[in-house]
Amino acid sequence: MMTQVVIVCFLTLTLPVMAVNSWLAEPIKGLLLDITGVLYESGEGFGTAIPGSVEAVKRLRETGIPVRFVTNETCATRAELIKKLHHHSFSVSEGDVFSPVPAVISLLKERGLVPHLLVHPAIECEFSGLVAGNPTCVVMGDADEAFSFANMNVAFRALKAMEDPKLFALGFGKYYKHKGQLQLDVGAFATALEFACDIKSEIVGKPSPLFFDAALSDIGITAKEAVMIGDDIVSDVGGAQKCGIRGVLVRTGKYTRSCENHPTVTPHFIANNLSEAVDLIIEAQSKNIHQV
Repeated sequence: MMTQVVIVCFLTLTLPVMAVNSWLAEPIKGLLLDITGVLYESGEGFGTAIPGSVEAVKRLRETGIPVRFVTNETCATRAELIKKLHHHSFSVSEGDVFSPVPAVISLLKERGLVPHLLVHPAIECEFSGLVAGNPTCVVMGDADEAFSFANMNVAFRALKAMEDPKLFALGFGKYYKHKGQLQLDVGAFATALEFACDIKSEIVGKPSPLFFDAALSDIGITAKEAVMIGDDIVSDVGGAQKCGIRGVLVRTGKYTRSCENHPTVTPHFIANNLSEAVDLIIEAQSKNIHQV
């Protein structure tokens, strides 16, 4: 009887550990990292680097694991974003960062579309030369305080005046954390226009599969060889998993305890922060190499 009790206790203690580490069993040949809420917390000025995140990115570089930064950041130009990362001593180049603004600009040029902009004033300059004549689409980013009733109504009227209305959402997040508080993200406002105009947004950014695929292609790996680490249970983790990428949630940024019991998305792993996740990945990769 005592032997049976010992065996049952042993299984109870070891099985969860095995389950937790199963996501590390397959080789990891590249990482996709969110930026805000994973590398640093948004706030005044340059914000605040999350403890251990700078060193975590450095360790990845040193071990030779390729990293790409996939962000829905649309409150600053990519150049300003790089400047902010460099301020915190992150080792990153512009080519490492995938953000919605350059992607949607390429798309607009390719299709010959004229946008009506509902974006943050800081990125309006990125669209210079494209806003001329009657709009044939609406582009929405995280406009922050510019998400007023008046501005939403102008965007609504622009869509209703189009023969073939098109709405581009630069990401589709529900909310994010800014200056220590949660606030509505572009997905909430885009959904309002979808409802009013009986249309669906074309998402440029996470969780669009095309966005994840572009980063994977740049590294030169397949989805099953990658891991996405983010603080958004739906756009980061859920979006990656739908593409076949392993999704890791961190308890920083916009994370709340309810994320751990999400009705439709179950992370492959939940780490306290980026540093913890990176340590596990590097350790697992080292063991895999030695086993080979």
